Amino acid sequence: MTQDYTPVLLHVLVAVGFATVTLGLNLLVGRRGRRNATKDASYECGVIPEVGKQPRFSVKFYLVAMLFILFDIEIVFMYPWAVTFTETVAAHGALILGSMFVFVAVLLFGYIYAIKKGALDWSR
Repeated sequence: MTQDYTPVLLHVLVAVGFATVTLGLNLLVGRRGRRNATKDASYECGVIPEVGKQPRFSVKFYLVAMLFILFDIEIVFMYPWAVTFTETVAAHGALILGSMFVFVAVLLFGYIYAIKKGALDWSR
């Protein structure tokens, strides 16, 4: 039983060792640099950062982000279906294929609804 967990333990040890060595080298080598106000300032693509109030994000940004998450989740459900499809096609082929078509159709209707409502139109 412990032989089953040996690769996982080895992987964890290598990851922790790599992180420790990298942080240690950063502390040793990184202290050689000199700090000043220019180096400590945040870098905003060559533009001097403004100190004042930051502009608010449009609601469109959050709406598109939520739609991306919603439609990205379909891959999480499609992947196990695709992996087990060839194994179960002999027993329940039409049922499994039909259920995936229904699932994709619901997602397609949701996508069309989002487009018709203008959720993906940035010019509005």
